[in-house]
Amino acid sequence: MANQIIVTVFGADRVGIVAEVTAVLAKYEINIEDIKQTLMQGHFVMFMLCDIEKSKYSFKEIKEALTNKGSDMGMEIWVQKKEIIDNMHKI
Repeated sequence: MANQIIVTVFGADRVGIVAEVTAVLAKYEINIEDIKQTLMQGHFVMFMLCDIEKSKYSFKEIKEALTNKGSDMGMEIWVQKKEIIDNMHKI
């Protein structure tokens, strides 16, 4: 689906990571469809499948906001369109 994105969050575990990232998603009117998180040797890892169809913001604006939030938090946040990931697996 062209309106779906995958958000990956990685960094040192601490209180408030989910709250900070999901606050950005809410501000940009993005719906979380699925979320998985785990700790890997003290590192927080989270994957989210999100729907941006109802957002009035562009993919570029959303990606920039989340990337900047990651920098502010001292974490890595990657944002990719799901259709690109799906197409990579067809090759």
